Amino acid sequence: MKIKTALLSVSDKDGIVEFAQALAARGVRLLSTGGTAKLLAQAGLKVTEVAKHTGSPEILDGRVKTLHPKIHGGLLARRDSDEHMATLKKHKIDRIDLLVVNLYPFRQTVAKPDCTFADAVENIDIGGPAMLRAAAKNHGTEEGGVTVVIDPADYPDVLKEIDARGSTSFGLRLKLATKVYAHTAAYDGAIANYLSSLTEAEPSQDAVPARSTWPNVLTLQVHQQQVLRYGENAQQLSAFYTDPSRPVGLLGNFVQLQGKELSYNNIADSDAAWDCVRSFTSHACVIVKHANPCGVATADSTLEAYKKAFKTDPTSAFGGIIAFNRKVDLATAQAISGQFVEVLLAPAYDKDALALLAAKKNVRVLRVPMGTGQNDIDVKRVGGGWLIQTPDSGTTAAKDLRVVTTKQPTPQQMADLLFAWKVAKFVKSNAIVFCGDGMTLGVGAGQMSRIDSARIASIKAENAGLTLKGSAVASDAFFPFRDGLDVVIDAGATCVIQPGGSMRDDEVIAAANERGIAMVLTGMRHFRH
Repeated sequence: MKIKTALLSVSDKDGIVEFAQALAARGVRLLSTGGTAKLLAQAGLKVTEVAKHTGSPEILDGRVKTLHPKIHGGLLARRDSDEHMATLKKHKIDRIDLLVVNLYPFRQTVAKPDCTFADAVENIDIGGPAMLRAAAKNHGTEEGGVTVVIDPADYPDVLKEIDARGSTSFGLRLKLATKVYAHTAAYDGAIANYLSSLTEAEPSQDAVPARSTWPNVLTLQVHQQQVLRYGENAQQLSAFYTDPSRPVGLLGNFVQLQGKELSYNNIADSDAAWDCVRSFTSHACVIVKHANPCGVATADSTLEAYKKAFKTDPTSAFGGIIAFNRKVDLATAQAISGQFVEVLLAPAYDKDALALLAAKKNVRVLRVPMGTGQNDIDVKRVGGGWLIQTPDSGTTAAKDLRVVTTKQPTPQQMADLLFAWKVAKFVKSNAIVFCGDGMTLGVGAGQMSRIDSARIASIKAENAGLTLKGSAVASDAFFPFRDGLDVVIDAGATCVIQPGGSMRDDEVIAAANERGIAMVLTGMRHFRH
């Protein structure tokens, strides 16, 4: 059945005039409501108001305008049912073959700091979801059905099929209907999130209501990016999903330029590397293995940053993930090609660098746009539930540090301490990180005791042929006893940065003074499990 009548009623007016013009040029009758009808009429289009079409005026301040048998009958009647078609004829109801609707901007409204409770409620769309669900249900069969569109990006596909066949294919209608139900589910979820976050039993209509950070009902929606070969291990099934509203700068915005299909572990480790490298403002390189940075460095060029990061732990860097926060040039690509790398990430690549990397066909090369965006929440699955928290967005500057020892850190030591502290944030707890001159020298991660992390970090530095003499050390949480501090000092550290807050802080500070080192406290820990 050819598309003869379309109903257009949108909050997002992007491209709607051009789409309506294209429909009219193809002989499609246009129905519309309110602001959309006015906009189309101003563009010179012949458009019939829904109130005129139904014979019923808009009532209750516009709350009731499309909730009418002539609308829902026209949307829900099965095109392959003689009985349904006869019923439409009997009641003088025209088919509505194409519905273009997007909803009141509820999420955008409640995100405004001055949004009152009354404003929020008024932006709960009723007629829009009802029409969308009706049209989506009646997407039909191969013989025909209703085409429903919520996204301006789908306008070209609809026009292309109308030109080819006068209507749309069952496949496109099913795809668009699926998109509608995901959209209305997310819309209802946003309303439930808002209402269940209110902390007052009877909020004032004209006031901005008090809200909890965590609603009693939390609805999240993510979209499948790709099905993965397997999970952490071959016996596990896995897929990668992304948040459609993710801000720029997060890994989920990556474009794969070459290489094998990404695995579960590739994505998890790439996220750890990207999260770390984008926290630096100067040229930086981060090498990650099993979710932990095994080499981090800053320099005046990507090449020098890579060389310094690789020195930290060449053994662990084998088969690792390498991330840069600057464009990768040919010289850097040549240096990288000398080692086995699983994934390479950067915001951009020179053409000759990509040409060189193309010879290593298995290397997964990702382009990720730079940005300061972050996830709204961090989620961890536990048996029978979810642990949800805000991201660890805490940062520390020199002005935030408290020197607690007799010895004051020099300017160079302060720079090394801040670098070490930034890296420690991305190392699994318990974390001990030795640094110097803008590079990691030894990393101890994920141990059950902090003293073992300290020992492992010094052993790794020794294995890499790096000296820890004069190094700076960061501990992601406080030293519970002086023994861990003694280990890092014995290894060569001359300054330490740690959160403080232990019952034995005085004992640890006294030990630092006894050993003649500088120590600063951040007042902020960075556990990472």
